[in-house]
Amino acid sequence: MRFVPILLLLVILAAAAAGGYFWYCMEKPYGTIPSDGVFVEIPHGASTRAVGHLLHKNGIVRNSAAFEIYARRRPKRPLQAGEYFFDHAISGKEVFEKLANGDVYQQPFTVKEAETIFEIAHDLQAAKYMNAEEFLKAAKDPALIQDIAPGAQTLEGFLFPATYNLPRHASAAELTAMMTRKFREAIEQISPSALILDPSKPNETLLRKVTLASLVERETPKRDERPLVAGVFTNRLTKGMLLQCDPTVIYALEEIGKYRGTLSLKDLHYDSPYNTYLHTGLPPGPIGNPGEASLRAAFAPAETEYLYFVANTRGGHFFAATLGEHIKNVAKYHRLLNGQGEEPSVEEANRLPAGSSAHKGRL
Repeated sequence: MRFVPILLLLVILAAAAAGGYFWYCMEKPYGTIPSDGVFVEIPHGASTRAVGHLLHKNGIVRNSAAFEIYARRRPKRPLQAGEYFFDHAISGKEVFEKLANGDVYQQPFTVKEAETIFEIAHDLQAAKYMNAEEFLKAAKDPALIQDIAPGAQTLEGFLFPATYNLPRHASAAELTAMMTRKFREAIEQISPSALILDPSKPNETLLRKVTLASLVERETPKRDERPLVAGVFTNRLTKGMLLQCDPTVIYALEEIGKYRGTLSLKDLHYDSPYNTYLHTGLPPGPIGNPGEASLRAAFAPAETEYLYFVANTRGGHFFAATLGEHIKNVAKYHRLLNGQGEEPSVEEANRLPAGSSAHKGRL
């Protein structure tokens, strides 16, 4: 009879040892993680047991069975598929929390307002996220927005500026899908009806609005000026005047890889449908990717009589309704550049050669 108590004691001790080991496995950090970290890919549909074995094989958890038991006791918190990154040793419990919360590895990538597809491609390659040519190939395929902008030649203008969290091996197609989805969400907030094609209103298509917004975005960094700039361009379009927007020429040169950072008078004569010094109306498509403020300005331009604007050397612009006023503003701009007083004399303004530039002081 003495054998029974001894056996019971051994069972209790074994259970206590097992419990202690289970606690140790789940509560204490495990493993020596290399300096460059460890990536573990959890496949979709993987069982809890398979996940435990995968984690143990990669040196992330001490015991796969202990991890499996811990996870099975929490059925309301299933383990999420995806790629996980471990840069230091953590406990089995923390590993479970990471997988149950779906804290997959992500790389933040920010698309800035006004950036072109060429600049985005350059930034992606510089950050080693993907090859620039791979991105450009995807960005030049307008299939993702054909239902809302059937005339679009590329995705330029529809890749919404924002910060995107990318997986380690994100494809260009996945990224452009994320960007255009974000664009649709933004337009839904600004003007839901813009996503519905209306053939009876050819001058109010989404493509035209986005193209106008891209010009506004590239012209001024000041949000409060954007409705005014949109108003100037709208007025010039209504009157059939050349827009004479420098960024359109820059974009035309960027397309052929010939923009060198500054514009020359020769550049203004480069014959491209994007060159608004040569062709009336809007260019055939956006010249960058506008943010929310510029999109709102394009959908609701300021009601104004202004037809001209020129830089004021302080990040903003001087606006004018007549060519005479514009000539004076151009003189003011040059005086400010030279460190002189803001107000030019009438004689100085009149000495400037007459012309028809929209805004940039090319008179």
